Amino acid sequence: MPAHDLADVIGDDYCYLTTTGRRSGLPREIEIWFGLEGLTLYLLAGSGERAQWVRNLRTKPAVSVRLRDHTYRGRARVVSDPVEDAAVRRMLVEKYQPRSSGDLAHWGKTALPVAVDLSSDP
Repeated sequence: MPAHDLADVIGDDYCYLTTTGRRSGLPREIEIWFGLEGLTLYLLAGSGERAQWVRNLRTKPAVSVRLRDHTYRGRARVVSDPVEDAAVRRMLVEKYQPRSSGDLAHWGKTALPVAVDLSSDP
């Protein structure tokens, strides 16, 4: 996957994350705000560890992400590095605050940061 393809979607509002249901084994797709840096896609889970999609990726970290009409494979992880954590929060609040009618400061401070390391394989 060429990095220049991803650069075209960086300003898009949504991506579509598909996890595998931890009990059902069925695909579960959500529409979610995202940030992108290189081959890593970042998300914030407003419900934290209670979010079903976070519970799913904790059990099965292999996920797929649809950006426009392209689907990419990836491996999801909860961000644990404090420097990466701060950068993710800043990136997503800066991207979405101008588009939002509400204040995203609380969301940016309390949501759980998740990274999806996208595969470079075609």
